[in-house]
Amino acid sequence: MKEEKENHIQRRAFIQKSALFAASALMLPFLSDDTYGFVNPPLKTKSVPNVKLNNGVLMPVLGFGTFQLRESVCQQSVAEALAVGYRLIDTATLYRNEEYVGAAIKESGIKREELFITSKVWVTDSGYEKSKIAFETSLKKLGTDYLDLYLIHRPRGDFKGSWKMMEELYKEGRIRAIGLSNFTPAQYADFMKEAKIIPTVNQVESHAFFHQVDTYKDSKENKVQMEAYTPFAQGRNGLFTNPVLAEIGKKYNKTNAQVSLRWHYQRGVVAIPRSSKKEHIIENFNIFDFKLSKADMATITALDLNKTQFPTWG
Repeated sequence: MKEEKENHIQRRAFIQKSALFAASALMLPFLSDDTYGFVNPPLKTKSVPNVKLNNGVLMPVLGFGTFQLRESVCQQSVAEALAVGYRLIDTATLYRNEEYVGAAIKESGIKREELFITSKVWVTDSGYEKSKIAFETSLKKLGTDYLDLYLIHRPRGDFKGSWKMMEELYKEGRIRAIGLSNFTPAQYADFMKEAKIIPTVNQVESHAFFHQVDTYKDSKENKVQMEAYTPFAQGRNGLFTNPVLAEIGKKYNKTNAQVSLRWHYQRGVVAIPRSSKKEHIIENFNIFDFKLSKADMATITALDLNKTQFPTWG
């Protein structure tokens, strides 16, 4: 808690010094990035570009994460994210907040088909029967009759049994896309020996200090969309005040957080930043009106420490 508070103070101080963003900037045209097959929305909208998954489903390239957001804080944060323009909302059984995500969605009045809702089955619910119960529970809490994306949270337990269940529900149309989370290339290769349907997504830790190069390359080769949770490393290693990112940001009048998210976008990686602060929710959304140069991208590449910043999560 102390570390999160310090990170917030650092980030707020940096924002105040950076001439930040204007709300009107949200209406600026989006820049095209056809390299990764992104499907851009019409100009001058508050929409987010999409990426086409390997099964043809369109997924927003920027979403809102809800890890560690609880109860009314979660509901309020999701409501604010939806009001800003986010349409991809990521949650999980483990987060214990699905009912609050569902409440925010219901109150928003946004049509269900305009949203992209993701949840995940946790290790203790792995296996065919238990994961099926977990899925139904998630639907009930979220107040929906289908999910856009359902993931195996970690490659532990009887996750192959869970996948069999997910394949069946996918064929029934109750899940639009199925995928994985925290799978290494070796684990993915072993998993595919029995899987009948190719995963659409692999959601992993990825940020300026841990690029996940091997997983990135493997995902490209297998046409699996890489998705980054903790795109800011939760502020560890001083990401929000990192001088290298700050120097890049000065050229575009952007913050370290915005530079980080734009870097993910230009790599073709979906990112799901999380925040309970309205100003940060808006800030994180405002990344489509500038483009990092090749030199900027190379500079960020040099920041890679090639190791997790969350060793206790393994």
